[in-house]
Amino acid sequence: MAFPRSTATFGCFWSCSHYFLNRGSPCSRALVTSLHSLFKTTSGGTHSLRLMSSYSNGTESSSSHLERTEHSPRQEFLVQGTVTEMTQLSKTVKGLSIEVKDSRFSFKCGQWVDFFIPGVPTVGGFTICSSLRLLKEKRSIDLAVKHSEHPPALWVHTQCQVGSKVHMKVGGECYFDPNPEGSSPDLLLIAGGVGINPLYSIAQHVADISSDASHQYDGKTVLLFSAKNQDELLYKDNLLKMSEQCPSILCKFFVTKPDADTQTNVNSVQCERGRINESRLQEAVSSLDRNRLICYICGPPPMIQQITEILYKMDIEESRILFEKWW
Repeated sequence: MAFPRSTATFGCFWSCSHYFLNRGSPCSRALVTSLHSLFKTTSGGTHSLRLMSSYSNGTESSSSHLERTEHSPRQEFLVQGTVTEMTQLSKTVKGLSIEVKDSRFSFKCGQWVDFFIPGVPTVGGFTICSSLRLLKEKRSIDLAVKHSEHPPALWVHTQCQVGSKVHMKVGGECYFDPNPEGSSPDLLLIAGGVGINPLYSIAQHVADISSDASHQYDGKTVLLFSAKNQDELLYKDNLLKMSEQCPSILCKFFVTKPDADTQTNVNSVQCERGRINESRLQEAVSSLDRNRLICYICGPPPMIQQITEILYKMDIEESRILFEKWW
């Protein structure tokens, strides 16, 4: 099925290739159906890949989170969460651990939450960056919020404290949820800046199910993560540890504006100066099985455009390239 290209864009979304679709249009709904048929597994299951509307993770936009996600499905109920820990992940990004006791609350890797703050009229939208396992075992989720003047992000950085109460509602049509009985995809995860958040959630889930005999997950994963400096390489140490414990996951880091102390090698994992280029993408793709490859890209629009053009040049099928924009 062919889909017309449009110049209309909206916030952040996982999308098939670089088609920009109006939210809620018949074309976008048809694309959802098409994606499910494209990713049928040999055992009859599907990898859940759907259109995703926007979230901010603290970045400002001309439209609100609720406006950008107006047509995205959501849980029908609000749940209360309690901030149990706050971490300075970088000079500009603050991490929150939030306990959610309500057993109705659940999510899939890649989804976001509407974030309601008492006394703040603006509703935030932040992607969950933690694993499904954390919620299952500790009834907790993690969020990472970049500093900005956007009221919800500003509250996180200036007023939030351990014990603060918030309310949340999970939403989003795009998530990674492989069928335990289906074939395992090979993943190429490409992140820029705070675009790492949904991909970090995916990577953690891959690590968890790779060690779970009931899933029989044998797919390979390559993560290419670019940031302006090492301080902004969020979760770097955790990713390195994950890669050591799960050899099927390979992580490579890139810094575009290195500080004086930027190293060329970090714990035997290459940390290169410069952007993710064609050579590194070719290396990554060559280590994966093209017949079961899924590429996820999340980062600023210029980066997404550059990466997708290179992947097209490498003859990667458009249906295998999914990306998310944030601003």
